[in-house]
Amino acid sequence: MNSIFVYCELTEEKNIADVSLELCSKGRKLANQLDVQLEAIVIGDVDEGIASQLSPYGVDVVHLAQDNRLFPYQTLPHAAIMIDLIKNEKPQIAIIGATPIGRDLAPRVASALRCGLTADCTELAIGSHVEPKTQKEYKNLLLQIRPAFGGNIIATIINPETRPQMATVREGVMKKEIVSTTYNTKISKVDIGKILKPEHFILQIIERHVEAQKINIKNANIIVAGGYGMGSKENFQMLFEFAKLIGAEVGASRAAVDAGFTESERQIGQTGVTVRPKLYIACGISGAVQHRAGMAESATIISINTDPKAPINEIADYVIIGDVNSVIPKMIKFYKQNIK
Repeated sequence: MNSIFVYCELTEEKNIADVSLELCSKGRKLANQLDVQLEAIVIGDVDEGIASQLSPYGVDVVHLAQDNRLFPYQTLPHAAIMIDLIKNEKPQIAIIGATPIGRDLAPRVASALRCGLTADCTELAIGSHVEPKTQKEYKNLLLQIRPAFGGNIIATIINPETRPQMATVREGVMKKEIVSTTYNTKISKVDIGKILKPEHFILQIIERHVEAQKINIKNANIIVAGGYGMGSKENFQMLFEFAKLIGAEVGASRAAVDAGFTESERQIGQTGVTVRPKLYIACGISGAVQHRAGMAESATIISINTDPKAPINEIADYVIIGDVNSVIPKMIKFYKQNIK
């Protein structure tokens, strides 16, 4: 058990997905702590050139399963390949993005291998644990950290007895960090002929329709986010005017989305997307832990709220105490007067 595995998803353009690059960055740090190799699994209709996208992030080995039948993703062949690789290579840890694909694949792999799985982690770390009853000490465990009980507590989950230690991690919670542009990555080709059987392809994809993403809130440098405190869908529209003026994207809390103020694609937080903008302007957002889990890593946070004791103010760099429906129009007016 001398490695960490990262399952790498492919985009529609057959590039490595951002969430997988984020996990490779985190996996590299964990591998350094454990003094083991970081290995990636790439399954799809891609050639060896795909390794060039992974090597800057410190990947030691790319296990490449190449076949035109393996893209787009299908559950049975991808699960069979990953299960076989893990059985043969015996990694300590296996991490997967908590995407629709990851949420389909990870439980199947964990079930087949009879190992533990923690879903939707927001942090991973290496640590030790002493079992209270037996006083048995477990070292170098993967600490799988995630909100629990509706986000009211932060739970640290461990798998002391089973291997690999498996976890899915939400997109955006880990930071992409390049290790070296000249990192030496080896390629290990997977012999899928020994793994896959005709029954793995019992499902055939006849036609696919992929709708282009309309809202790119995850990669926005400036986000103006509204909460239930905006009061109404009509009031929420002023955030779009403000955002357009300053070159921002509009986000929302779950409460605002549930109230019908804006579409669910804009939801930020534990059950939405995780963002790391340079500037985050929270308008009428109380800042429950579920929301803060999705935006606390923003470089600069401005809070506009009528409640001086709102939780969002604890992590804000600047706090404006006031009604957003009067503050935002003033900001729009001032910006228009002074913009060059």
